[in-house]
Amino acid sequence: MFESPFPPYDPTDRSGFSYETVVKRWPIILTGIIDMIYQLDHEIGVSLHTLPASNEETINVEEKIKEGKSIIEKVGKLKYDMARDRALELIPHDGEAYIEEYNVELDKLAQNKRNTWFTAPWLFAECYLYRLLRSFFTQTTHWRDFDPFSLQKQETFRSSGKAIYQLATTIHELEVEKDVVRNDPAKLAVLFKEMIQMCLWGNATDLSLLTHMSHDDIATLQTVGKDAQAARREFILKDDQDKVIKYLEDLKGKDARVDFVLDNAGFELFTDFVFADFLVTYTPYVSRVVFHPKLIPWFVSDVTPPDFASTIPSLHSESFFPEPKADATARDTAATLPNADVHQHLKTMVARWQSYLDSGVFSLSVRAETKLGEANDKANFWTGPWPYWNMRELAPQVWSDLKDSSLVVFKGDLNYRKLTGDVSWPVSTPFEEAVGPLAGDFPILSLRTNKADVVVGVPQDVADKLDAAGEKWRVNGKYALVSFLPRRV
Repeated sequence: MFESPFPPYDPTDRSGFSYETVVKRWPIILTGIIDMIYQLDHEIGVSLHTLPASNEETINVEEKIKEGKSIIEKVGKLKYDMARDRALELIPHDGEAYIEEYNVELDKLAQNKRNTWFTAPWLFAECYLYRLLRSFFTQTTHWRDFDPFSLQKQETFRSSGKAIYQLATTIHELEVEKDVVRNDPAKLAVLFKEMIQMCLWGNATDLSLLTHMSHDDIATLQTVGKDAQAARREFILKDDQDKVIKYLEDLKGKDARVDFVLDNAGFELFTDFVFADFLVTYTPYVSRVVFHPKLIPWFVSDVTPPDFASTIPSLHSESFFPEPKADATARDTAATLPNADVHQHLKTMVARWQSYLDSGVFSLSVRAETKLGEANDKANFWTGPWPYWNMRELAPQVWSDLKDSSLVVFKGDLNYRKLTGDVSWPVSTPFEEAVGPLAGDFPILSLRTNKADVVVGVPQDVADKLDAAGEKWRVNGKYALVSFLPRRV
């Protein structure tokens, strides 16, 4: 098994982002869960008064309220223990995946006296946190299928309407030029850069990080206009876009399959769909796309099968997003279009996506009806506690499946941390070295906005200049990395 020559990030370094995570971000997330379940319990309690006293439904409601209170107590204790740097407790045997794997690792950490919230490796502790939270729900009867982050994900998705309508209109305009574009590599290269940047910066919406941001703040991050993309190019510190384009051109006529290892639900998943649509509809390079979700609620906003299943129906609904308002001074095309046109552009595009799902051009790596917590060897690995270095040994079915892919797109910050092991590599370390033995097994494209300390593939002088300027460029989401690694021949 591969081990890095450099140590993992952990919260004992108060200058690192991991310390801020344990001290501030995680407690905010836990408080949000407590408040949400308390509110739901209250609403359930109000409904109880409308039921007959002896009704079986009354008994079920009372049990659900009691279980909700139990979850609140467990989350409250977890928050208390975290603040006091207490030992990480064992994952209870709840019948779901990777109990022993987490607990064996906890035993190893205990032996090295690194099994508390401020001493455990940050990547392990953060994955453990969400697996433990999941166990609080799986041990109940009435909350087993409940995602404590689903309301947040839906609310944030609803606030993305302006950017979504704008992108739908952009794709509508592209439709007119489709035949010309598909046969012109130069035009395709230009459009590809627009699409890859759209998909890259769609990652700016991450609910586990935006704990203090309003919907207006999030909407600003989701700006997807051409001017915004041009301005952002200077913030891509590692830029392998040209290498990816050249690689894709070589796939023409080869029935190529692209896999997306997904990150956030909502707007980012929408941008993933748009990018996938562009690849199969407007280029001659890609025939199929497979999407890989998480099987449990994960890092607040990650895509689960229920999130994936609800996305297209939400986009089809004319009442899901607020009506776009006309603005004579607006620079965004979609903002000045009649509402009927805007809705039709989105409706047409989403109908095409549904047809692709029906025909198998788009597919999910697991059954579309997969429930939260349902074990699947093709997806369990994504919520395990390890880096991706040893995928071949730890998840042979996942590794074997991805070996057949023409390109695997890893979205977002956590996937980047797992690709590189979340260790303190020198910033100029080649991406190929940082992904360890996974390098070359299949073509990798990592699209990541910087939200954690680990960064590789950036020239040392560039990093030194940013450090000297006092920018938190590793963690503030302002900078990004487009990292490509071809298959080893």
